[in-house]
Amino acid sequence: MIEKSDKELLELFQKSGDPNQAFDLIVRKYQRKMYQVIRRLLVDHDDTHDVMQNTFIKAWKGLSNFREDAQLYTWLYRIATNESLTFLSKSKKNIQHSIDEYFEVSDHTDSSVPDLNGEEIQHRLQRAIETLPEKQRVVFNMKYYDELKYEEMSEILDTSVGALKASYHIAVKKIEEYLRQTLNQAS
Repeated sequence: MIEKSDKELLELFQKSGDPNQAFDLIVRKYQRKMYQVIRRLLVDHDDTHDVMQNTFIKAWKGLSNFREDAQLYTWLYRIATNESLTFLSKSKKNIQHSIDEYFEVSDHTDSSVPDLNGEEIQHRLQRAIETLPEKQRVVFNMKYYDELKYEEMSEILDTSVGALKASYHIAVKKIEEYLRQTLNQAS
C-alpha cells in the first residue's frame, strides 16, 4: 500500500462516502508513533494500549473539526500527551517508585566503574526520566526521543518556548545528577 499524505487522508475522510476507511488509514499511519509517545509516559503496556484507544477515539470525534493550521501528527501528539497526563492524574500511579517492577538491574559488587551494557544504560536512563515531574518528563521525552523543535512542542503543549527550554534544561540536569548518583552507588 502506498502511504497517503496527511492532506490526502483528510480529504478522503471529509469527502468520501466512507470516513471509516480514511480514519483506518490514519490510525495505521500513526499508531506506532502514538504508542511510543504514550508508552514513554506510562511505561505499562496495558495502560498504554488503553490510552492509545482513547487517543484515537478523541481523534475520531474531533477530526471533522480539525483545522489544518497544524500538522495531523502534531494534533494527534497533543491528544496522546493530554490523554496520558489525564490518565496519570486519574490513576494516581506513582511510577517513580514502581519502576523497579519493570526494570530489574543487577547489583555491581566491583568497586571500579561498573561495566554497563547498552540495555542497562537504557534502563538507568528510563529510571532517571521516571523520577522527573510529569511536565518535565513530557518535555524531555518530546525533545530527546521525538526530536521535536521547541516551536512544535509549544504548539502541542500550549506553553511558551522559553518555559519549555527551561523545563528541558532542568530535566537534563536532574537526569545527569540521578545517573551520577547511581553510578557512584554502583562503584
